[in-house]
Amino acid sequence: HVQLVESGGGSVQAGGSLRLSCAASGYTDRRYCMGWFRQAPGKEREGVARVSRSSKTTYADSVKGRYTISRDSAANNLYLQMNNLIPEDTATYYCAADFSDSACFEARYSYVGQGTQVTVS
Repeated sequence: HVQLVESGGGSVQAGGSLRLSCAASGYTDRRYCMGWFRQAPGKEREGVARVSRSSKTTYADSVKGRYTISRDSAANNLYLQMNNLIPEDTATYYCAADFSDSACFEARYSYVGQGTQVTVS
């Protein structure tokens, strides 16, 4: 079982930046993919960024060039640097993990954190 705890959300004005962090524990001896997805009220889940088991990073078109995902494998931490934020980025952001790269790519994660709110005005 993988436990995930996010931090770093908050409120920011358009054009600002935030950095989300996620601390993972459990099954650290197995390689798993990790990513971030977001969900706003009344909208579908959107996978925004992910790091595959082979450390390949991919992004949703809506955040490409503005967001950067990184993973500190030694410490089992995941980060999301969000720059040039726009109001449409407002959502609850979730850190997630899975042992399947395809599941990560489709944002169908087996393990999900509690979420952290990001509000852009």
